Amino acid sequence: MNYESIIVEVGDDFVAQITLNRPDHMNTFTTTLANELKDALLMLDKDKNVRVVLIKGAGRAFCAGIDIGDFFGKTPSEYKQWIECMEAPLVFISKMNKPVIAQVHGVAAANGAGLVAAADLAIAGEKTKFGLTAINVGLNCVGPVIPVSKSVGRKKALELLFYGDLIKAETALDLGLINRTVSDAELDKEARNWAAILAQKSPVALQLAKKAFYSAADLDYYKSFEYMNEAFARLCTTEDAKEGINAFLEKRKAVWKEK
Repeated sequence: MNYESIIVEVGDDFVAQITLNRPDHMNTFTTTLANELKDALLMLDKDKNVRVVLIKGAGRAFCAGIDIGDFFGKTPSEYKQWIECMEAPLVFISKMNKPVIAQVHGVAAANGAGLVAAADLAIAGEKTKFGLTAINVGLNCVGPVIPVSKSVGRKKALELLFYGDLIKAETALDLGLINRTVSDAELDKEARNWAAILAQKSPVALQLAKKAFYSAADLDYYKSFEYMNEAFARLCTTEDAKEGINAFLEKRKAVWKEK
């Protein structure tokens, strides 16, 4: 499918790549980009040739937030619809079956930082900067701070929300906002390789793990164990589980049945 603000490519390694493609505007969100991104995520989640989705940005930044060119002249109801549209891809990622990796470079600010946090995993170039910067223009990032707070905790999330400072990739790594950093020159190669390795895992086990993790996240401690154990029991009955165990015992590479 042809899109206006994103590029979608599906490789032969079971990795799909979505590129935010508004480089002249630092890949800021518009309603078009937001709608296209959610549509692409939905499409790829149903694609049997895709096991992992990689999101990156074209040009010099991953994503600098929301394009404020469309800000003025809305009613409160219209502003609510507008911001819900912008945040819809962030929310949808947690509902997807397949893991999503953010490949981050340059700047990930405001909704861009929220997108990084909403992704299941994130890898960044060592010179990347992150921040919830909307406070600096009289707004706030109370939507993006939700996934950010899940990664970095309440105190640090509030500090990022209140001050709007940009932090370095090293700090983002220490806080848990991202999983790893690599040199900017190696980012494309390392991110793709990381995604391809993940795509070689059992799709059934991987998707069940993601669904169970998000479903159990807000349960109390004991109910979380109960939910996870039920999920594990279901996994044990799948063909992929049997194939994985047999392949291990027979010292061969598993051929996943995906069921």
